[in-house]
Amino acid sequence: MDILKSALVWTIAILFLVILFPLTFIIWLLLLPFDMNRVVTHRILVYQGIALSGILPIWTIKTEGKEKIVKGSTYVIVSNHQSILDVLLLCNLRYTYKWVSKIENVKVPVLGWYLKMADYITVDRGNEESKVEMLEKSLNCLKRGTSIMIFPEGTRSFNNEIGLYKRGAFHLAIEAGVPLLPVVLDGSGDVLPKHGLKLGSHYDITIRVLDPVMPQDFSSQNPDILAEDIRKLMKEELKRIRHSKS
Repeated sequence: MDILKSALVWTIAILFLVILFPLTFIIWLLLLPFDMNRVVTHRILVYQGIALSGILPIWTIKTEGKEKIVKGSTYVIVSNHQSILDVLLLCNLRYTYKWVSKIENVKVPVLGWYLKMADYITVDRGNEESKVEMLEKSLNCLKRGTSIMIFPEGTRSFNNEIGLYKRGAFHLAIEAGVPLLPVVLDGSGDVLPKHGLKLGSHYDITIRVLDPVMPQDFSSQNPDILAEDIRKLMKEELKRIRHSKS
């Protein structure tokens, strides 16, 4: 049954991309001289992500706390990371931001093309020069009023728990003087194995937006301390989400 369901899901996803990618590419080309910050491109990708995540028959998605996001505000958005599908699922926030992605994703068909089309920010995690460049680009975006979305763990969790946070996102929030917006995601970690294509049975996905943490409420101006405090906050919320499901 899981094999049949997996085949159905992959067929839907591939058909969706085959049909929509050429259209998206044409719109991107036409808007290229005018959509300088790729805001329209991002919104197109977000609505496609919402549509695709909504039609896949493998999960129920519950998005909570979206009303806490103040339209037009600039945030450093931080989310825990359980699956490669999190990028798709977080489209349900329906907000404008620039993704910060590991450079390896540029090589992934379709995903890499979209990363380039939307002018998202990439980083080579093993290259210090690339990390500095990522921070500079992200800071410039924040100063222009464009939010940044980062997985502060830097990679997917191996056990669906929240791992250690890297300091980059928190350094940006302190430097730019913008709020942090924590988002806790649960349920995606077992949907797609890290080294496989077989999908399991039905999953309950929860995306919960927490209260923004304003700059004046930062627990520290040290990004390492701030990172750990936000991590603890999100770990407690993850426990609450799981308790409500049990």
